[in-house]
Amino acid sequence: MAISTEVPQTREWNGKKVPVYPMEVIDFSKLLSQEPVEVERLVQACQDYGFFYLDLRGIDGRRMLEDQQDTLKMMYRFFDAPLEAKNEFGLVAPHLGYEPVGSRTGVLENTKDGYEMIKVSRDEIQKDSPHLPAVLKTSPDMKTLEHAIAGANIATKTILAALSTGLGLTGAARFENSHRNGRPSTSTLAMMHYIPSDPSAKNIGHQKHTDISSLTFLFAEQWGLQVRPPGAKEFGFVEPKPGMAVINVGDSLRFASGHTMQSCIHRVVPLDPTEHRYSIAYFLRAENETMFTDSEGRYITAGQWHDEKFFAFTSPPEVQALAPSSMILGGMVEDDAEADVQTKDAPSPVVGATNLKEAVHAY
Repeated sequence: MAISTEVPQTREWNGKKVPVYPMEVIDFSKLLSQEPVEVERLVQACQDYGFFYLDLRGIDGRRMLEDQQDTLKMMYRFFDAPLEAKNEFGLVAPHLGYEPVGSRTGVLENTKDGYEMIKVSRDEIQKDSPHLPAVLKTSPDMKTLEHAIAGANIATKTILAALSTGLGLTGAARFENSHRNGRPSTSTLAMMHYIPSDPSAKNIGHQKHTDISSLTFLFAEQWGLQVRPPGAKEFGFVEPKPGMAVINVGDSLRFASGHTMQSCIHRVVPLDPTEHRYSIAYFLRAENETMFTDSEGRYITAGQWHDEKFFAFTSPPEVQALAPSSMILGGMVEDDAEADVQTKDAPSPVVGATNLKEAVHAY
């Protein structure tokens, strides 16, 4: 990223001025044709920072922007429904179903999360009778979900293909060949509703983490997303920009790249404590049987990494403490913690190569 001569932008939150971090803008239309300069910029952004804006304002991306608006309208109706209707089946699987407010740890100490979420997986939406609450199982809503998932899948696969080309990968080594459409994966569309809250609330935001996914394709029209770039001393806001999605590298792509790409540390806070905030995230994940070396040095499947990290992420803080030190942050290290960690991907003395659930059971 080029050095900026502009005065850094800030926003006020929780009694202090918080920076707004700049991000590269990558043109989706240019990625479709794999224009060399744009591909090079994409690779650099993923290796240096792990996040960027994807500009969808050209003719090739406008349909995804329309899908975003249709999905938001559907979300307003769904989240306004009674809890019993939303939670008809509960959380069917980690990548499918409904989670009410307070299901996870919050963004500040001694808090629970401040959002509810419905997840619809790519594999599930293709079934003749998907496992969805009845309030979502109308023909128009099903079509909206299909369009949103298909568009996000196309966009993220386009990014993967461009990264493969930019890194000179060929044949089976190309990233997209571990993300084949016909193979089982936990790729999913997550729709989130953050309730109004302030820093003194018991339910607030979304705790800091890196994503399990290979790539996350995010639409959020309202402020609240914060990132902590490699080497940064503090979290800073990401400015919502019309016509653009925010893309971030997740753990699986970091591992598949030989740990050369950055898995973006991020969280969500309520900038405006009075508003209802909505976001749409598509998590592109590798095929369940894909093998890679994780942040603990273990050679495991993408499915195992997904299940273990999800278990840790949804556990209370005292159980999270039993997980490998690198699990919640995918091997990424916050700058102020570097003195306590010898390497970014050092094996954990607590769990090492054992299964996280075994350690928790012992606890």
